[in-house]
Amino acid sequence: MARTNAALLQVEGLSVFYGDFKAVDGVELSVDAGEIVSIIGANGAGKSTLLKAIIGQSNRVEGRVRFDGADLAGRSTADIVARGIALVPEGRRLFASLSVEENLRLGWAVGRKGAIGFDEVWRLFPILEERRRQKAGLLSGGEQQMVALGRGLLANPRILLCDEISLGLAPIVINDLYAIIPTIKASGIAMVIVEQDTTRSLAVADRFYCLLEGRVTLAGIPADTSRDAVMKHYFGE
Repeated sequence: MARTNAALLQVEGLSVFYGDFKAVDGVELSVDAGEIVSIIGANGAGKSTLLKAIIGQSNRVEGRVRFDGADLAGRSTADIVARGIALVPEGRRLFASLSVEENLRLGWAVGRKGAIGFDEVWRLFPILEERRRQKAGLLSGGEQQMVALGRGLLANPRILLCDEISLGLAPIVINDLYAIIPTIKASGIAMVIVEQDTTRSLAVADRFYCLLEGRVTLAGIPADTSRDAVMKHYFGE
């Protein structure tokens, strides 16, 4: 995909700290409107920390995150979501005692108003309409992940950040989740997909960044990058 002069999301020299520990170290990356960007790396590489910093959930951050030209420094997560960035967090983070529909309404309530409503979510995930009144805690892991994705989509984001959406799920369920990604992209929503599963995430990505110990060690277009090069930078060999 051709690069544009003005990326929708621009991360500039971003570092994130936990006490004295630098979990993310000077990361530079960009995401264009409607683009799918994969962020790969082993466990502990700083992937989830990077997403949390973008969405305003990190206490100590250096560098800049710009969204549609605006600096997000000091803005609350609620403000960032209202501007058009939504996060599907690792572990789903649903309210187990609330129904499927009640969990989904949280995304609708905090996000932007746009073309995606409940009818669109039901079309993507028919099983959720059938179970809309069931408590989320009684769903299977795959169904819970569908709720988390649907909640993010109901915020009508311009960029959807997806953190380890395949984690702990059966391969057939992962296939079903990844099958909807082209539909999301076709709606004009950009996506940032964080995964340890490099093969799956690179297969749907326009571009990728590989993180190792909080730093970008490799970036490019999946089709132009050999698997050997990816694995070398993934493991730091």
